[in-house]
Amino acid sequence: MAQTLTEKLLARAAGKDAVATGETVLTDVDVLMTHDVCGPGTIGVFKREFGDSARVWDPRRVVIIPDHYIFTSDERCQRNVDTLRAFANEQGIETFYDVIDDPQGRWRFDAAAGPLTSQHGRRYAGVCHSALAEKGHTRPGEVLIGTDSHTCTAGAFGEFATGVGNTDAAFVLGVGKILLRVPESMRFVLDGALADGVMAKDVILHIIGLVGVDGATYRAMEFAGDGIASLSIEDRMTIANMGVEAGAKNAVFPADRATCDFVDAAGKANGTARPYECLSPDGDAVYADTTVIDLSALEPVVAQPPDPAQVVPARQCTDVKLDRAYIGSCTGGKGSDFDAFAAIVRGRTVAIETFGVPATPAVLAHLRQATLGGQTLWDILVDAGVTMTANAGCAACLGGPGDTFGRMNEPLTCISTTNRNFPGRMGDLQGRIYLASPATAAASALAGHIADPREALP
Repeated sequence: MAQTLTEKLLARAAGKDAVATGETVLTDVDVLMTHDVCGPGTIGVFKREFGDSARVWDPRRVVIIPDHYIFTSDERCQRNVDTLRAFANEQGIETFYDVIDDPQGRWRFDAAAGPLTSQHGRRYAGVCHSALAEKGHTRPGEVLIGTDSHTCTAGAFGEFATGVGNTDAAFVLGVGKILLRVPESMRFVLDGALADGVMAKDVILHIIGLVGVDGATYRAMEFAGDGIASLSIEDRMTIANMGVEAGAKNAVFPADRATCDFVDAAGKANGTARPYECLSPDGDAVYADTTVIDLSALEPVVAQPPDPAQVVPARQCTDVKLDRAYIGSCTGGKGSDFDAFAAIVRGRTVAIETFGVPATPAVLAHLRQATLGGQTLWDILVDAGVTMTANAGCAACLGGPGDTFGRMNEPLTCISTTNRNFPGRMGDLQGRIYLASPATAAASALAGHIADPREALP
């Protein structure tokens, strides 16, 4: 039976030769990821159902990454990290990427100190979806389950990756398996290459604009075509990341040489390497539908509030005045995102308050080491008037407590490289969020209104 890539991935994990759309299969899980928002709840369900003395199925395959509500003085948020730390110690989970070194127990956020080396696990890693890739936990052919909807980001690496709730995650903790209904697949054929000023964020926003926020509900979004080779690994992560904004169960790219090179390097650098298998869809696989996208024909777009499907060309929104610009998150806080932003603002000054949050400490290091025109990217951004933080993480993407860096604590209009623009997403319920690429966000920050980045390219 001809199989899509998602069907092949689930068949491998279920120990079957093939699976059929709509079939429910019990699949092995290769990696379970959780974080400070959902981790405590998952741990609670695990202990309730399996017992206080129960052990996780395989501590080597559990990855815990606090990242959402961590750089805050909020006691409840700090308590969540304490819960994760205690569980990691109890279960012998070495891949707990702790926030700060405090072997005696509770920690307190110190803005001056920032994240330090932990004695309870590994060094703080930043936003979970970026960190999973950087630390070598994403591998072709595997099944990765996470307690976060944007776990689908890892589909960029040729694996089945999806977000689940606390109850499903607790079951995985106990037995290392999960029941999944095999989704039908939508095929997106990418041809050509992106023009200057157009980025991967424009690709996925264009797709969401086509299908809507529910057009891929419980479907797999599978990407194909010669255009994939023109996209970097981080580009593919951006596109896969927002598959869930169209309702997708997962979004997946086939693994190629670039994928394997990235995965091999990350695994070797972090001691997380293990054998993997690259799978490919069959040529005669059956898809729910196929959409062909000429990458060279795309232009910069923005998603207007109140949802990511309200997509229009950036050039049609130049009358939208802005109060704030924001670059960061798993979607838009990677090294290449800051590269594009810095290239546009270099030697210029932003017209509105602009916040920058690197997704991970590795991205922070990139900003402080990489240069453009003899200046580090960090200095370029600061000189342009961007308010930067060294505390890599999710920050204002999910709102968070009032002292969260970059949070919208009043009804502002913001252009953001994040992934959601629902009311209240970044803080104030009356705030208006326009989603855009880093290039569009940079051009707009300079103009004080939404702007087409092609007019601001150096």
